[in-house]
Amino acid sequence: MPTPLELRFDRETRTLAIQFDASETPFQLPYEFLRVYSPSAEVQGHRPEEAILQVGKKEVSITAVEPVGHYAIKPIFSDGHQTGIYTWDYLYRLATQYEVLWKRYLDALQLANCSRDAIQPK
Repeated sequence: MPTPLELRFDRETRTLAIQFDASETPFQLPYEFLRVYSPSAEVQGHRPEEAILQVGKKEVSITAVEPVGHYAIKPIFSDGHQTGIYTWDYLYRLATQYEVLWKRYLDALQLANCSRDAIQPK
């Protein structure tokens, strides 16, 4: 199991830089990406067909991060989402598959005629 050597949360760029012992260079994961791929049942469901497409998350931030033992973190997002526990394994999978997963998300948004932008109240 890959273990992170360093985690850096950048509020300005809204990215997590994560350096794993299994890679030479750190990965940059946008907060929006982390939010839409939250491992929580609220987002992923209990089966793949239950997953809920996350829309309007372009400007989401991480307001706090709680450690979960020595194996995970629990980010608290600005939209109130806080039920995802991101294990080191899961973060490594997100990092190494970022391009494929991001394209899959953008394609799903387009297919659903939805947007990354938040819906503005009238």
